[in-house]
Amino acid sequence: MRADARRNLVKILDAAARVMAERGVNAPMELIARQAGVGVGTLYRRFPDRDALIAALGEHYVQSLAEALERAVDREEDAWGALRGFVLWAAAPGRVALAAALAHLPQEAIAGTAEFAESKERWLGLLQELVRRAQAEGGMRPDVTWEDVVSLLNVFTCHPDGLPAPVAARPEKYLHLMLDGMAAGAATSLPA
Repeated sequence: MRADARRNLVKILDAAARVMAERGVNAPMELIARQAGVGVGTLYRRFPDRDALIAALGEHYVQSLAEALERAVDREEDAWGALRGFVLWAAAPGRVALAAALAHLPQEAIAGTAEFAESKERWLGLLQELVRRAQAEGGMRPDVTWEDVVSLLNVFTCHPDGLPAPVAARPEKYLHLMLDGMAAGAATSLPA
């Protein structure tokens, strides 16, 4: 892909993520093109229909999760701090809106490509390794799995409409409380 085509692709996907986070997956394609600073023709040449754009956006979103994990690891001194920082980053309001919009689509709309599968495998592999490191360093309780972290993210990012009213009113408070419960210092025996 030419450098200018690659730049336009990134601009379109970034704009689509912002617009769909605000307006949902049925946001006008013209608005996405305008926000990206490209012509509608450029958008449609790259993405002939909304389904193609949504599929690419799903892969772009999962790829952004992997990149955010890598940034968190680079910024933080310890693995638990990196993991905690990543979860809080993923639960920021704009990203939650996008994750929720994507989560309400049929899986085949976003997960049917090899690129999506590769990006998902990459971010889950990074997450598994970070959980192992956080536990080995003693920052994270040993009975928490990477799947538990994914479930936490799923509840707070993909399905925030399912949160009870008090939690939905202050999701950041409850997310911090749940993360505190994953810290090694908070560990108590879990029921079988």
